[in-house]
Amino acid sequence: MSTPSPEIAIVGCGAAGMMAAAVALREGAGVTVFDPNERPGRKLAITGKGRCNLTNNCSREEFFSSVISNPRFLFSAVSQFSPADTMAFFEELGVPLKTERGARVFPVSDRAADIVDALAGAMRGARRIRAKVTAIERPAEGGFTLKAGGATYTADRVILATGGLSYPKTGSDGSGYRLAEGLGHSLTPLFPSLVPLESPDPAPRMMQGLSLKNAALCIRDPAGRTVYEDFGEMLFTHFGLSGPMVLSASTRLRLPTLEGYTAVIDLKPALDEETLDKRLLHELSAGANRDLSNILASLLPSAMIPVALMRTGIPGNRKGNAVTKADRRALRDFLKGFRIPLSATRPIDEAIVTAGGIPVREVDPRTMGSRLCEGLYFAGEMLDLDAYTGGFNLQIAFSTAHLAAKSAAAPRKE
Repeated sequence: MSTPSPEIAIVGCGAAGMMAAAVALREGAGVTVFDPNERPGRKLAITGKGRCNLTNNCSREEFFSSVISNPRFLFSAVSQFSPADTMAFFEELGVPLKTERGARVFPVSDRAADIVDALAGAMRGARRIRAKVTAIERPAEGGFTLKAGGATYTADRVILATGGLSYPKTGSDGSGYRLAEGLGHSLTPLFPSLVPLESPDPAPRMMQGLSLKNAALCIRDPAGRTVYEDFGEMLFTHFGLSGPMVLSASTRLRLPTLEGYTAVIDLKPALDEETLDKRLLHELSAGANRDLSNILASLLPSAMIPVALMRTGIPGNRKGNAVTKADRRALRDFLKGFRIPLSATRPIDEAIVTAGGIPVREVDPRTMGSRLCEGLYFAGEMLDLDAYTGGFNLQIAFSTAHLAAKSAAAPRKE
């Protein structure tokens, strides 16, 4: 006599929820997905600026070194569904992929919609309820009852995959945390992660829209200690700093205020101070009768020249042959250590990822099942897991969803 397949309720239809539905269907379970959005995968559709950096084509060791919170918890999930497995999964669904700088993986089309459509197709056999789940109860006789849209539904097992607090307009409004708390779970503090940084300094606003491609960034705490450093791209905005390096730096800055913290930017990381000084001497000599503001065009983007003059205190109309040794030292110090004071991270609803969430000690890493409520499973951003930018966070969503679905879809006992 065969054992019946379980009926699974999946709350949330983002990256984790869609993957969980697709996998649970493949395992033969009955699946009902609850999500109030008209279309599934709303947040997924805007990731990577609409291109969708869906994973990172890296080794196992590189993956875990890029996970910030609780990497060991992910060993089982990632072993069973690795970045290579994610790539194979989408290519089998008809989405050709490519690997770019930093081993970031994108659809060849550069369209996040292709990833969303592939997942939507893979979960086509699921029943979809366009309503928000407001309560989940665990009756004494077993199973679950879910209240959504004024109706009551039943399920043998539940997978919570509602996301965090980032981009609430896409459905990640924190409601999943409240559902989990109602079933006995606790919550670690929530912080924005992969989020831009604010500064009270007028310099970023003067240069807003300027992108640096090959800069070195160092974040220092009030005591002058380095808390983060990297090389790559960053962006100046009307409120402060953004871009890939800055977003990754924010993962180390989970504080209510960043007062006293400083971003130090090396604009010429390929040159040591002695070599840079020789370069300055050459440019000043070649432009002996030109204004310094014009000479600096060979060293800096035009939008940065007024900031450099303001910071060094050197008049822009000073001729190259009138620039003093002290002026040259000030320019060298600016180029090798452009300082921007920080004040705060941007609000959590602007973050790419929510750090914190359901404590991993309350979840079995071998199944993604709750240790406190039998039949309840978790996937994705709801868990206290996050990583650097580069496709790692979506891989966490896919790996945990795959394991949660496989576990929840195991035949139920009669």
